[in-house]
Amino acid sequence: MQPRHLLAALVVAVIWGINFIAIDIGLETFPPLLLTALRFTAAAVPAVFFVGRPGVPWRWVLSVGLAIGALQFGLLFLGIHLGMPPGLSSLVVQAQAVFTMAFAAVLLGERPGRWQLAGMAVALGGIVLVAVDYGQGSPLPAFLLVLGSAVGWALGNVATRKAAPPDAFRFMVWVSAVPPLPMLALSLLVEGIGPDLRALARPSVPALLSVGYVAWLATLVGYGLWGMLIRRYGATAVAPYSLLVPVFGMSSSALFLHEEMSGLKIAAAALVIAGVALTSVFSPKATGSHQASAVNRYGAPHDVR
Repeated sequence: MQPRHLLAALVVAVIWGINFIAIDIGLETFPPLLLTALRFTAAAVPAVFFVGRPGVPWRWVLSVGLAIGALQFGLLFLGIHLGMPPGLSSLVVQAQAVFTMAFAAVLLGERPGRWQLAGMAVALGGIVLVAVDYGQGSPLPAFLLVLGSAVGWALGNVATRKAAPPDAFRFMVWVSAVPPLPMLALSLLVEGIGPDLRALARPSVPALLSVGYVAWLATLVGYGLWGMLIRRYGATAVAPYSLLVPVFGMSSSALFLHEEMSGLKIAAAALVIAGVALTSVFSPKATGSHQASAVNRYGAPHDVR
C-alpha cells in the first residue's frame, strides 16, 4: 500500500475511534434506532440531490446500505445503549476483520496470505486479551449486539468490494439514503413515537454535534476513504487496518469519558499495532500480485496505485 493510502487508512482509524465518543453523546438524547436514522439522513440529504448517480447497480447500493445501516450501526447503537462501554465496543466490533476475511474468501475468492493470517492472529490476540479483561462485567446481550454489528460491517466490506464504485464518496452518499426510512419505521415501532418526538423537540447542542460528526466525518469521509481503499487493494488487504480503531477508541474514551485504561489494555493495543504492521509490511509482494488479479476479476481499474 502506498504511503498516501497508508495515511488515509490511519485517518479513517482516528475518525472511527473518536466516533464512539460521539455515539455515546448522541445516545444521551436520541434513542438508538432514531439516532441511526438521523445519522444516515444527515449524510444523504441534501448531498444525494447533487452528486449524480452512484455508478454501480442499485442492488449494491441497497445491499451495502442495509449491511452498514440496519445491521452494523443499528446493532452497534443498540449495544452501546444497553450497556456496552464505547471503548470496549470499538474493540469488539473489530471482529469484522475476521468475518471480512472469511466472507471475502468464500464470496470473492480472496485468499489471505500466510503473513496476513499471522498478523491477524497477533492483532486478534490483543483484542481477545482486552475483551476478557474489559468485558467481564458487561451485559451479554449488549456484547452479542456489537458482535452482530461486526458481521454487518464485514458484509458491507465485501459488498463494497464487489460493487467497485468508481467514486467512493458518491457511492457512500447513495448508500446513506437507504437506512433512514426502515430505521425510522423500526424506531417508531420499537422505541415509540413519544420518546422519538421528545428527543427531536429539544435536542442539545452536543447531541446535534454528535449527529454531524457521525454523519459527515464518520460516514461520508470515513467510509468514502475506506471504500476507495477496498476498491484499490481488496477487502482482505484493507480490513486489518480497522484493528487500529480500538487503539484510538479506547484512548479517547479514557481521556474524555474517563474509562479505565490499564496496563493490560495498553499491552493489548500494542499487539494490535504489531499485528497490523506484520500484515502490511512483511507481505507486499504477495499482496500486490493478488490484488492485481482480484481487481481485474471484479471490474475495478487495472491500476492499483
